[in-house]
Amino acid sequence: MITFGIIDFLDILLVALLLYYIYRLMKASSAANIFSGIMVLILVWILVSQIFEMRLLGGILDKIVNMGALALIILFQEEIRHFFSSIGTRSHMGFLMRILGRKRSADNGQREEIMPIVMACLSMSKQKEGALIVIERQVALREIIETGDTINADINQRLIENIFFKNSPLHDGAMIISHKRIKAAGCILPVAHDNDIPKSLGLRHRAALGISQKSDCLAIIISEETGGISIARNGEFHLRLTAEELESRLAQDWN
Repeated sequence: MITFGIIDFLDILLVALLLYYIYRLMKASSAANIFSGIMVLILVWILVSQIFEMRLLGGILDKIVNMGALALIILFQEEIRHFFSSIGTRSHMGFLMRILGRKRSADNGQREEIMPIVMACLSMSKQKEGALIVIERQVALREIIETGDTINADINQRLIENIFFKNSPLHDGAMIISHKRIKAAGCILPVAHDNDIPKSLGLRHRAALGISQKSDCLAIIISEETGGISIARNGEFHLRLTAEELESRLAQDWN
């Protein structure tokens, strides 16, 4: 007689949540098709070896699955590294707040820290000056910071605008904000090569998406063609933001 208790239900629920999280991680890194193919292979393996008990085909699939574990570690080493990094740096309270969908409201001190960034973005948007600002969160961006020129200055609206002025030598790179300070500018970011990125979005957007796929940072993009303000976070774009929307999203992720 088969019994099904609360422990079995929790077991299934946790496995489903784990698979869903892994799928989102793979989707963000454009490896969703590979993940889907792996799930199909595992399903066929279970059907062949456990349900239909086909010994020959089941034995072959057993060998493939056993050897495939090492191949998967090599194939998805970047995604696995990001997975454990996000777990290790995420606070329990922040994790619960994301699950419950609660939004953190910015206090007066937080708003004073955020507003220079918002005002600089609005000013550059009106003048159609391209910009790429990356705000570090839990995952450190030390390697990215080292690719640019060190600044280590307080967050200042005029400084941000001067860095991204069209004739500035640091104009084409990314600015990194870490620990509420402008750490570096002219930094080089990894570029996303996803095929589903709209062709209207340029190299800045691809670079912003690329760094958001490899860390939990918040990347702000100002389009040089349209002046539109966009954000890349967790491998997803949020396009054509208003000043209020930009301020709200910064407040949610401001450390």
